[in-house]
Amino acid sequence: MAGIRLRNVALDFCNVEASFRSVAVMKRLLAWFMGGVALAGLLLTLWLPGAAQAAERRNVADDKIAETAGKVDLNNSSVRRFQQYPGMYPTLAGKIVLGGPYTSVDDVLKLDLTERQKELFEKYKDNFTVTPPSIALNEGFDRINDGVYR
Repeated sequence: MAGIRLRNVALDFCNVEASFRSVAVMKRLLAWFMGGVALAGLLLTLWLPGAAQAAERRNVADDKIAETAGKVDLNNSSVRRFQQYPGMYPTLAGKIVLGGPYTSVDDVLKLDLTERQKELFEKYKDNFTVTPPSIALNEGFDRINDGVYR
């Protein structure tokens, strides 16, 4: 009777060892398969043209700056852009920035400005332009303090 029990224990041990081997084989096969999938993905990205992978990334701020041709955009500029015009920064610039959006440069003259501020604006009027407001440039408090320091 003891011999039969010993034989059964030996057979059970062999079955456990065989199942461990099959798990190891399955793990190895899965690792090879995942490596092949990763390699196929890399080869596919090299084969596809760049336009098929993603649309060209555009920076809205750079597009707006290019659109204004070196002039200060009254609808999309911060107060600091007016520093280059003596007398406009910060008081008149703040009124202009907060008074928008504008449809034309002359709309600024409809704001509550003093005679001196109107004269200053008329003096530099050719340096300004108006484009449609962009949410990327007008969101939050960035128009008052855009973080650009000397």
